[in-house]
Amino acid sequence: MSRLQVQGVLESVLDWRYEPAHGSLRALYERAKSAQWSAEDDIDWSIEVPFGEPLPDTSWFSVAAFAASPLAHGGKPLWDTFQWELQSWMVSQFLHGEQGALVVAGRLAATLPDLESKYCAASQAVDEARHAEVFSRYLREHVPEPYPIASSLETLLTDILSDTRWDITALGMQILVEALAMAAFRLADRTFHDALIRMIVRLVARDEARHVSFGVLSLEGIYSELTTAERADREDVVLEGAALMRRRFLLEDVWERLGIDTSAGVEFAATNELMVAYRQAIFARVVTSLGRIGLMTPKVHEGLSKLDLLGYSSARAAAAGLGARS
Repeated sequence: MSRLQVQGVLESVLDWRYEPAHGSLRALYERAKSAQWSAEDDIDWSIEVPFGEPLPDTSWFSVAAFAASPLAHGGKPLWDTFQWELQSWMVSQFLHGEQGALVVAGRLAATLPDLESKYCAASQAVDEARHAEVFSRYLREHVPEPYPIASSLETLLTDILSDTRWDITALGMQILVEALAMAAFRLADRTFHDALIRMIVRLVARDEARHVSFGVLSLEGIYSELTTAERADREDVVLEGAALMRRRFLLEDVWERLGIDTSAGVEFAATNELMVAYRQAIFARVVTSLGRIGLMTPKVHEGLSKLDLLGYSSARAAAAGLGARS
């Protein structure tokens, strides 16, 4: 199917109070206005992308991972192919996620209860449109066969967009999807293989940092006021979303395209030290954000631990989040 249609009931809120009330949100909005960049003028689209060409030798850690993988039989050429396909898959998922974030930002602009939050959501919608523009152009011009949306990401976007509660929409997109993407962008210099995509994600990462901050500012203080049952519902949203995102990074689509037995590839991705460390590194930002909004609860901590998403840095962030509530 070439499109996703999600049915939902959208409540629109207009706020007639125009006096500034949220200094942090106003400052974030001013930063958003001054940090705009052009997809056409601020990116050097003439940079060559040698997609599929042999890659330089990697670290011993990466070499050891390759030797233990179902790719080992193909030698370095297959390892290089895997790394290019992994980049193609990640950029494709970035694109699909950015379109989802564009729709979510528009929804938040309608449903958020105060005007300054609406300003931030509207500025985010502009950012997300630009992100979709640059990722789609990169894929069209430089990647022979981009990937469709991963089923787990499609499920999460459906869940986010079908929920009528604005805080669930913000929690799913701003805290889970956006924070995860921002962390992946920050690792791009070490994980991506051409200068053009690294230039693109550096610019996108600046915007995403504001979006995550917006999500945190919007949700701070909300969850401490909920009933136990309401809070438990949000904890379930976090754990279900985290499970979907973990499943996404088991790379079923990549293994299938490379002709690797899917079960063997998924087992490797689920258990290999390098793959686990990468997931823990990018989830650390999610954990930090959950701590700031008061949702890094013992239940969430235990659930993320069972998913093997809490590494050393994540554990420190989790401890800080738990400590902040005591």
